[in-house]
Formats: sequence, structure tokens, C-alpha cells
Amino acid sequence: MRSALIGLFFLVVAAPPVFSEDQSIRLFNGRDLTGWSIVADEEGGGAETWSVSEGVLKSTGRPAGYVKTDEEFGDYTLTLEWRWPAGTTSGNSGVLVHASTPRAIGVWPKSIEVQLAKDNAGDFWIIGTELNVPDEQTRKSDRRYRNLTDDSEKPAGEWNRMEIVCQGDTIRVKVNGDLVNEATNCSVTRGAICLQSEGTPIEFREIVLTPLAK
Repeated sequence: MRSALIGLFFLVVAAPPVFSEDQSIRLFNGRDLTGWSIVADEEGGGAETWSVSEGVLKSTGRPAGYVKTDEEFGDYTLTLEWRWPAGTTSGNSGVLVHASTPRAIGVWPKSIEVQLAKDNAGDFWIIGTELNVPDEQTRKSDRRYRNLTDDSEKPAGEWNRMEIVCQGDTIRVKVNGDLVNEATNCSVTRGAICLQSEGTPIEFREIVLTPLAK
């Protein structure tokens, strides 16, 4: 048995985020992980999980863990693009918003997960948090809150675009322009933003945060 699950290990690169002319924040600079920390569920793991090539942030999916912003945010629109490698038939990952306390459930921090799992992008999963969605009695299953659409994602190998609007205690999510989920009464409203490594290779790019007026 590996001595894997001993604790969390962090690789921290401290630097300010990059602001564009419209005051949006380019969280990922396209060159390296400046402004992000790596958190892994294995001793000494994580550094080989994440890499950057030609403006794309890549995850091998193993070991389980995530990269998190060194800064915390509230009241913003977050946009990003992601894709699964061509030929991927199933895959799991997610965007964690309002992340705070480490290891709330397994390696995952207290947060609200906006699901990226293939064919289920836009589901909410709560991690030590609470929220509400319309028609909750039919859409909620344990920690999962199912999304509203079945055909918003593009095939593996093609880039998808996600927009997450966090304003006060609400979260609205669009995938490729379709409104796929909306939550109210979120129990957390501020924290770090994380991208998951969860067993399957996945790629990200164009990760941009735009602050909203409070």
C-alpha cells in the first residue's frame, strides 16, 4: 500500500494576476502556473500532473488533486475553455468556486463544484456547502444538483466554453452559450478558484475573471 494519502502538498508560485485593459483578470497567463498552487493527494505528487504548452494548461488526471488560485474572489464572471482529448469516452473534472478549508471531503476543499464530467457539464456538487436550485425535489441527489440540458457540450477533441457568474449568493452557469444551471442561497460567496485533476487527462485555456459591481 502506497504511503500516498499522508497529506496535502503545495507548490506555490506567488505573483500578482495579470490585468487586461478592461480590468478583467487573466488568471492563467498561458506560459506557466504563476498565481496558482498545486494540491495533490499523494506524497510528493502533483508537480508532474500539470503542464503548460502553447497557451494550454494540461492535466494528466493523476494523482487526484487540483490547482487553486493564490487569490480569493467574490462577485465575478469567470470564463474558461476546456476540452477532453480526442477519443475520450468518459472523463471527470470540475471547476471549484468559493474554495476555502482544505480536505472538506477527501482531497477536495470546502467549495461548490461546477461539474465538467463528460456529458454532465454544469451539474453542481456541494463540498461542505449548501445551495438551492429550482425543482430541487427532482434534480437533487445527495450532493449532486443535475443540470438543465443534455446536449450543450461539444465532442471530445473540441473546445467548450463555460461561463460562471458568481454574484452574492447566486451562481449561474452557461456552457457554449446555453444556461445549464442556476443556484441560489449559496452558503459561501467568496474563495479561491480551483481546477480539478480527477482521473482523466483534460486541457484548459483562456481562464479569465471579470469583477462585478457589488
